[in-house]
Amino acid sequence: MPLEAILERLAKVVESLEKGDLPLEESLRVFEEGVRLTRAGQRRLDAAEKRVDQLVTNEAGETTLQPMTRG
Repeated sequence: MPLEAILERLAKVVESLEKGDLPLEESLRVFEEGVRLTRAGQRRLDAAEKRVDQLVTNEAGETTLQPMTRG
């Protein structure tokens, strides 16, 4: 599932839980789905971060690859 789809579904999960009108068992099921979606989204982000490298030119004019840093 693409990250965008994960985020859309996660938003619906949060909205559903925030309403507070679900029975307990359904709330737990939806919460578990939210946890799974969060973990899947984090895996997608981690994989993307590994793929993103910044090209940096040093003082000697050489181009080197450096890992992306989190800001």
